[in-house]
This record gives sequence, structure tokens and C-alpha cells, in this order.
Amino acid sequence: MPFQNLMVFTGNANPKLAADVAQRLGLPLGRADVGRFSDGEVSVEIQEHVRGNDVFVVQSTCHPSNDNLMELLVIVDALKRASAGRITAALPYFGYARQDRRPRSNRVPIAAKLVANMLVAAGVDRVMTMDLHAEQIQGFFDIPVDNVYGLPILLADVQQKHLEKPIVVSPDHGGVVRARSLAKRLECDLAIIDKRRPKANVSEVMNIIGDVTGKDCIIVDDLVDTAGTLCKAAAALKENAARSVTAYCTHPVLSGAAVERINESVLDELVVLDTIPLTDAAQKCSRIRQLSVAELLAETIRRISKEDSVSSLFID
Repeated sequence: MPFQNLMVFTGNANPKLAADVAQRLGLPLGRADVGRFSDGEVSVEIQEHVRGNDVFVVQSTCHPSNDNLMELLVIVDALKRASAGRITAALPYFGYARQDRRPRSNRVPIAAKLVANMLVAAGVDRVMTMDLHAEQIQGFFDIPVDNVYGLPILLADVQQKHLEKPIVVSPDHGGVVRARSLAKRLECDLAIIDKRRPKANVSEVMNIIGDVTGKDCIIVDDLVDTAGTLCKAAAALKENAARSVTAYCTHPVLSGAAVERINESVLDELVVLDTIPLTDAAQKCSRIRQLSVAELLAETIRRISKEDSVSSLFID
């Protein structure tokens, strides 16, 4: 190994997931005091020896996005100044990923690229993330990026249901590749929701491409935010005589009135991963179920540290 001991640190974004990952690696979670000064500035003190070590910082940049991103940057800077051998930013959820381009030449930022620049400037040597909203974001970095896929976890859960007539549904044209991959493994048909989005976070379902009559629909997406698209898609599928509608989404952003919409919708169940911790309201919602990604992330970290193949985790 080119570096010394493997270590895992975290901030305050998702400490439970980080602790679960460290436990599966057979390691104690790295000791660091990550807090705030009285004026709100991020305060970090690394409380153990890291010189020459292979360090992973597990920190999703979820809500509050700016606070968690700043924590990550300051932790990385502290580790860099403490002479860590290699620093990998492990972001189970990469915030700002939806701002990856300038649509129709609007005067807007490409914030995903800005975040990439900030991570590299802080001293990150490589990035590990999960189900990027747009895979081309990997190209925003000039350092190695490992994009881990949550599909194996979601696939295993779907298979345990033993659905009689499953059909995988993409909530939009952009998610067809992800949906097709799941449909291929389930050996079932694929349907597509055709929708129009007049403005951000507002969607209107227009048509369903495919026959869902009497079938168990499996909507698959990388994240669920306000849940407006998801609930309208479920309603459209039920109106077209679908027998059941279950959604599988990697990142439970669940902002605004998302949980309330899910409770009031015709969606049978929403299954998410723990890349983002659920709010109290989401935890109490009987239609939302969360699966753990700790084992998958731990195995990925183990392989990166040992310079083994990561892609082989996702090849049939």
C-alpha cells in the first residue's frame, strides 16, 4: 500500500452512516471536534495522529448544504495541514449536482463545477460519491472520482418482493438509462413518464409511454426532493390501471412539503437509501422505508485503499 493506516472521519451531516461504515471496516471513527464558534464559523480540531495515513472523510453535502459543505472543506484543510498521506472526500450525496450546466444560456452558475474546484483547492486528492445526478460531473474534477451505484441494494430489495408483473418506470427521459439497467436485471418491461417542467420544482405529467395495466410499477430515480414529480407520476400510473406503485430513490432530499405530499398520494411505498438522514417527519411516515448503504460504502473504501477494482462491484 502506498499509504499507511486507513482512517475514517466525519462531520455533522450524517454521523450515523459514517459510524456504520467505520464499524464495517473494523475501525474506530476518527476523533475530531467539529463544531462552531459563537458567530457560527466552523471549528475543527483533529484529535489524533494522521501523518501519512489514507484518510476518508464521509460527509454528505445535504441540508443544510452550505454548512455541511463548509465543514467538509475545513476538515480537509485540517487534515492536509496535519500531513495526512491521502485525503478522499466520500460524499454519499453530492449537493449542487443539479446545477451542472447553463440551460438555454441562462445567466446562472455551474455550481457543481464550483464545488469541484473548492474541494480540490481545499486539498482533496480523490472523490468518492454515490449516484451522481449527472455522471458527467466526474469530468469537472482533475482528480480521480469513484461514482458508486446504489442499484445493487435497490435491486436486492425489489427481488425480495417477488412481484408478479413488475415493470420499471423512469420518471422522465433523463432517467431512462438508470431505469433500463434495473429493468434488464429484473428481466421486465420499461415504461417512461413524459412530462413538462414549466419551472424549477414544478412538473406536470403529460403521458405514459408503455403499458402499465395490471402491473406492479417500480419508479426508479436518483433523488426525491419536493416529491411533486413522484406523486404525480404515481397518480398517472394508477389512472392507467397500474396495480401498485413503489418508488426507489437513492437520495431522500425530501424538502418542503415532500413528506406531506407522499402521505396524501396514491404511492404505495417509497424506498430510499441512508445517504441523507431522514427528518423526524419522514421517519414517522409509514410509506417511507430506508435501506443502509454502509456495507457498500465500506467495501468501496476498502478497495480504494488497497488499490483494488471498484468497477467490478457493479459488473454482472
